[in-house]
Amino acid sequence: MAKIGLEEKLWQAADKLRGSMDAAEYKNVALGIIFLKYVSNSFEEKYEEDKDEYLVENIFWVPKE
Repeated sequence: MAKIGLEEKLWQAADKLRGSMDAAEYKNVALGIIFLKYVSNSFEEKYEEDKDEYLVENIFWVPKE
């Protein structure tokens, strides 16, 4: 079984949701997914730095636990 990346999983989830809700509700879900992707990308860019470096650049600190 092949591993599926985060983006592919999010896309699959979005496809499932799109079929079961109207457009007015779906936009809220889609915006949430986009925000989570932004946070993930920002975190990965600064992963090797310490917490203070994240805060200086207004990036959410996501602890491992």
